[in-house]
Amino acid sequence: MTTQIFDAIAAVRGGFLRRRFLKTAGILTVASAGLGLRDVMAEQAATLRQHGKSMILLWMQGGPSQFETLDPKPGHENGGPTEAIETAVRGIRIADNFPHVAKMMADIAVVRSMTNKEGSHPRATYQLHTGYVPAGSVKHPAFGSCIAQQIGHVDSQLPSFVSIGATQGAGFLGMDYEPFVVGRPGQIPENAALSVPRERFDRRTELMSKLTAEFAKNESAQLAETHKSLYGKTSRLILTPEMNAFDISSEPETLRTEYGDTNFGRGCLLARRLVEKGVSFVEVRSGNWDTHQDNFEACARNAGEVDPATAALLRDLKDRGMLQDTLVVWMGEFGRTPKINPREGRDHYPRVFSMMMAGCGIRGGQVYGASTADGMEVAENAIAVPDLLRTLCKALQVNPDHENMSPQGRPLKIVDGGKEVAALLS
Repeated sequence: MTTQIFDAIAAVRGGFLRRRFLKTAGILTVASAGLGLRDVMAEQAATLRQHGKSMILLWMQGGPSQFETLDPKPGHENGGPTEAIETAVRGIRIADNFPHVAKMMADIAVVRSMTNKEGSHPRATYQLHTGYVPAGSVKHPAFGSCIAQQIGHVDSQLPSFVSIGATQGAGFLGMDYEPFVVGRPGQIPENAALSVPRERFDRRTELMSKLTAEFAKNESAQLAETHKSLYGKTSRLILTPEMNAFDISSEPETLRTEYGDTNFGRGCLLARRLVEKGVSFVEVRSGNWDTHQDNFEACARNAGEVDPATAALLRDLKDRGMLQDTLVVWMGEFGRTPKINPREGRDHYPRVFSMMMAGCGIRGGQVYGASTADGMEVAENAIAVPDLLRTLCKALQVNPDHENMSPQGRPLKIVDGGKEVAALLS
């Protein structure tokens, strides 16, 4: 199957207008040498499923302080009272707020040389989630939406992209790749069960399909198709027994205790259950790490939830043989200032910050890059946002140069620029 065919299919799935679909279908007819569109899409879907990869993004909303997490500076005035502790890997030390994560360091790659220019929460969050800075003319898709498009299970009854807490949406990729947002992790989502008998539900669905078809004849066919797709996916989700994946009550109590009885802990356990069921991308959010005041108390409090849950997730995935195909990424939108402000806080600092990742071909047990002794600058091996996202694509076996067509008719790559960091990959 040629690259041309796959790109053409992706264009169709990405929400091309009808006239573009007709043009694309013509290309497929010629390029597939007799294969119909359904056959081509079936072959593509089978190829994607062979990857068996997934990603869990642990998002620290607000920008976690690198000094109180992964890059402590004990003994320096910029380091504050935070101490460094030994980890399972000799020579690697992290902040004393993360004793559980320290035990899993053999599987973790810590990056201490992330660098960026965006110091505003909305802009930096958008960029770290999409790879692009905000632009008024285009709404870029979240990285999770792109991954769902590329490696999602097209025949899955569950969404390919689940967000436990609000996140960036699918942008111009359209409704098919919007995240399914879970507000209260650990239980069946609200309004996800039939409120009428199945027979009545089926009659209502049939009637709605007829009304939608009539609307398509007289109004917007594209809008009607979007509506039909949305309700079709919702119906399948409500009716499938796979919805039980959202209920963590069947997990052993000892395991639930390891993750922690917190929203973040339950979210991490839910993430494991979802990728186990074939969900391609799950985001779990922790907040608030925007520590302009009382930084040290706030970081210790947040870490009290995040540290055990993160370690439990890695250990659980590893015990089940899933870590080799599941990429776990821990990060926020930027770091915090080396200088401690008068309110015992740290302010926004994108110039140098830290993150960590594990699984899916990431070479654990290492620290990549370094900050200077005072934490003011990157000392070596700087990684920009495109470099990071390109590296994640490599781990997931996704082509970062795959292009989706924006509504303005401009092809946009999943990752624009950057270079994968080979040292982070096995």
